[in-house]
Amino acid sequence: MSLKGKVALVTGSTSGIGLGIARALAAEGADLMLNGFGDAGAIETLRAGLAAEFGVRVLYSGADMSKPEQIAAMVAEAEAQLGAVDIQVNNAGIQFVANIEDFPTAKWDSIIAINLSAVFHGMKAAIPGMKKRGWGRIINIASAHGLVASPQKVAYVAAKHGVVGMTKVAAIETANDGITVNAICPGWVLTPLVEKQLEDKAKQQGTDVAHEKHEFLTEKQAMEKFTTPEQIGGLAVFLCSESAATITGAPLSIDGGWVAQ
Repeated sequence: MSLKGKVALVTGSTSGIGLGIARALAAEGADLMLNGFGDAGAIETLRAGLAAEFGVRVLYSGADMSKPEQIAAMVAEAEAQLGAVDIQVNNAGIQFVANIEDFPTAKWDSIIAINLSAVFHGMKAAIPGMKKRGWGRIINIASAHGLVASPQKVAYVAAKHGVVGMTKVAAIETANDGITVNAICPGWVLTPLVEKQLEDKAKQQGTDVAHEKHEFLTEKQAMEKFTTPEQIGGLAVFLCSESAATITGAPLSIDGGWVAQ
């Protein structure tokens, strides 16, 4: 399909899942607003590289997803500089692990702000323009943890369940405005961060990466295979297509059978 003439804003897109989605959308011709943290020089290299590789316009916003006013300003900047926000992918997220009684209040607050509230503030800012233009695609990156729970992840699980619920509300409210709103729910994704964790664990345990991958995957998933950021990008592209025009309010699992068990 072609997304030529469309503008996509992808939060948390300087690495990992967000970057995989941004690349997939750019490959179909969408102009991009990137967002995320990182070294300024590396981000500029990434921005310029995507623009050159795919022949699209690419901007970057360093908006802090815990700040509602910065989220609104980022959407306004994309609309002013690129002409619209046709596709919004709310992907930015953070994690912290501890039992509930040991979970720091500050960590709870930051995870809820970035993983949950930022999705609300992003949609609130983008939906009016989508309604005006009569077309929009909102894709919220939830998680298998938006559908089932795991111990020691109370804030993340609460936030991702909230994202799935919020997705359904937004889908119902915009059902006849040419807008679809869906949630992608990944299982284990092979990002550079996860690869490094597996390598470090193999060194600590005196095993190898293949063994650690097996242990990691089979704890949760039926399929002993990681999802890749590129595959999630492919699903995002499909959700922007005409074939997906009546898919809305859906939590779409891409999790190797995790939640089927």
